[in-house]
Amino acid sequence: MERKMPVFIFITLILIVLVGCSQTTDHQKEDIEYVQGGGILEEDRSEILLTSELVQLEGGLSAVKYEGDYGFDLFLQTGGAASDAEVVDFLSRSLLPDVGGISFEGMPFGCSTISVRDTAGNALFGRNFDWDICNAMIVQSVPENGYASISTVNIDFISMSGLRLSDLPDNTQAVIALYAPLDGMNEKGLAVSVNMIQDNDTIEQNTDKPDVTTTTAVRLLLDKAANVEEAIELLRGYDMHASMGYMMHIAIADNNGNSVVVEYVNNEMIVIGTSVVTNFYLAEGEKNGIGTQQSHERYDILISRLSDSKVMDMNDVRDALDSVSKDNFGEFESTEWSIVMNQTTGKIWYYHRENYQNAYIFTLEGRKNNELH
Repeated sequence: MERKMPVFIFITLILIVLVGCSQTTDHQKEDIEYVQGGGILEEDRSEILLTSELVQLEGGLSAVKYEGDYGFDLFLQTGGAASDAEVVDFLSRSLLPDVGGISFEGMPFGCSTISVRDTAGNALFGRNFDWDICNAMIVQSVPENGYASISTVNIDFISMSGLRLSDLPDNTQAVIALYAPLDGMNEKGLAVSVNMIQDNDTIEQNTDKPDVTTTTAVRLLLDKAANVEEAIELLRGYDMHASMGYMMHIAIADNNGNSVVVEYVNNEMIVIGTSVVTNFYLAEGEKNGIGTQQSHERYDILISRLSDSKVMDMNDVRDALDSVSKDNFGEFESTEWSIVMNQTTGKIWYYHRENYQNAYIFTLEGRKNNELH
């Protein structure tokens, strides 16, 4: 599926509807490091230090940090949610009772991911998010009981009535966004990406297990899983429900070099080892290969790059993402963001709207005591 996707989440609190492409003020420009990219070594780049004050990095891209409890343990303890509407209901009842009136709208989106090591043995993960021009938010979180992480949200997936997300306090915007991540990495080096599949089937597991939706599953993994094995075990403990009914699969990689995709066929969870994921089924059987033709082309390009280069540095991963970005296919859509994650060092490079000469750089730092309790 090559276009939009739902990311529900609570009305005013659920994320983001809108935000608009606000221009960065002079004051904000002084506070934000906008790093020139091409060819510069990782250690030579400056970094952005986020605070609880939301900043506009540029039109269509904002960032914020949230420290403290955002209710996710309570969400899980009360059974999670089997639909976007139930996520909204939880947020409205338990976290943001004064905010209400939201709907989730969207179409499927396209994505590409790649997992590889560099010459020093560091695990690297790259991710493209392909969609129409949209507003994105980067959220760094430091929960009280969970791993610190950085994740990305398409705030246009949520529409609200009566106000804009940007009208809400910064910390409220951050809480809403934390329930709608599409990708991210945590302090343990676990990287996660939701990728759509163009298929009429959906995911509606219905057993006696607690429930998660697409994006709350991403939050679950970022908060609670230190590696691929733990991520798979966590997902097996929940009934999965596809947001807005769209089929998807989840790319997961850790800093030990393990990389898999989790797919759902006839509501059965299947795990496939792979270094590349785009937008078609990789599981053997009746669904194998179903997806868009272009997603097969992007997959083949990335597999070819891995065949030519068994190891890559972060610039190489950036270039690989560039090679499968939307401007290569003459479409009206855009690769709205590309991310290169060093899962070993915690360094993260963001590229916005296919501008691969400029990177926003973050370093993911853990909590003082990063053992879950």
